[in-house]
Amino acid sequence: MGLPIRTKRLLLREFREGDWKDIQRYAPDPKVVEFLPWGPNTLEQTREFVTKTVAEQRAVPRDTFNLAIVLRKSGRVIGGVRIGIRSVKHRRGDIGYVLARDCWGKGYATEAARAIVAFGFTDLNLHRIYATCDVRNKASARVLEKAGMRREGRMRESAFLRGRWRDSLIYGVLEQEWKKLPGR
Repeated sequence: MGLPIRTKRLLLREFREGDWKDIQRYAPDPKVVEFLPWGPNTLEQTREFVTKTVAEQRAVPRDTFNLAIVLRKSGRVIGGVRIGIRSVKHRRGDIGYVLARDCWGKGYATEAARAIVAFGFTDLNLHRIYATCDVRNKASARVLEKAGMRREGRMRESAFLRGRWRDSLIYGVLEQEWKKLPGR
């Protein structure tokens, strides 16, 4: 598979310095970052994120892949998707994603999540991939399920965000389960 990753409508590629302009279209939006551990972003925070992410691309060994979600038709960065290797020994990784609000409900998050899970199993040789989401984030839970993950449990008060404790759902998929998914 390798990078960049092409799907039917999307290109998942390494972030570039100039991407901050598109990112700043969604990163300051309180609704977009409502369930995320960062944001709403100032322009300076978005530029810092891009600079840090571009620098991380040179890490050896590399354990995090933050990729821009780009609409293939227009070339616009509409979000980001990440996979991190959390244990080399246990071949375990986790994913996360964010999408501009005007792109919600169009299947882009599911398309990106499926592609990054495939990358994790085929290119990173992972055995297990998991993700968490706030219990109130029903849209994200649906994305994870459509990406082939299943709900494994609820972690009570696992995240302290925006001044309060939040419960998280944990979703996961094993390599052998992923290989059996229809249309993967």
